[in-house]
Amino acid sequence: MNEQRVGSRADRLLPEELAVGSDDPQAQAEAILAESDARTERARYGPDDEHDERRTSEQAAD
Repeated sequence: MNEQRVGSRADRLLPEELAVGSDDPQAQAEAILAESDARTERARYGPDDEHDERRTSEQAAD
């Protein structure tokens, strides 16, 4: 992962991320970016398993 991207994200943790605290902001930022990248890939290429379903808010609401 790009160190500049991770460093930039570590410098801009959200208030809720800061409230939780971290012994290693760099590792925290790397984990956040990895999860974000995975979500982007799933959105771009579709679900990677049968449990990843997509519904509209109308479909999900009772």
